[in-house]
Amino acid sequence: MDLVKIGEFIKELRKEKNITQDELAEKFYVSRRTVSRWETGSNLPDIDILIELAEFFNVDIRELLNGKRKDENMTEEIKEVAISVSDYSKTKFKRTRVITLVLLIFGLLTLMTYFILLTADINGNHILDFFKGFLLGVTLGSIIIAILYITGLYDRYAALFCKKNKNK
Repeated sequence: MDLVKIGEFIKELRKEKNITQDELAEKFYVSRRTVSRWETGSNLPDIDILIELAEFFNVDIRELLNGKRKDENMTEEIKEVAISVSDYSKTKFKRTRVITLVLLIFGLLTLMTYFILLTADINGNHILDFFKGFLLGVTLGSIIIAILYITGLYDRYAALFCKKNKNK
């Protein structure tokens, strides 16, 4: 996939409609800078926006991804597949958001418990000291995993790990 070619095609389509980058950005609820990145080929629109762009410019998604026109229009089957991919992306985003929220709440609860035990000021109790250390470790671990989920690094690592295990 040639991002520069796709970007030039989006720019060409936008100019054919006689609209500015600002107007296109407003139409799709993105910034003008995002539209500029699409047109320079430094970034590709998300799949749900690609569907909307194809409908807006009255072109096939394949035409957008190829960066040139074809004579045939988008078939319903292709549109349904693209919508399914978009729905999957939205579901995955919601799942990630829920997991991250649960991890952060769990981390905050364990941190509060740690501080409560820290202020209890019971000296010499090794079990309590161990439990405080354990809570602090769980807190840091859950926050680190939440950050990995937010950044998408967790999914990349999991995919890489699964791929390595499959090859063995």
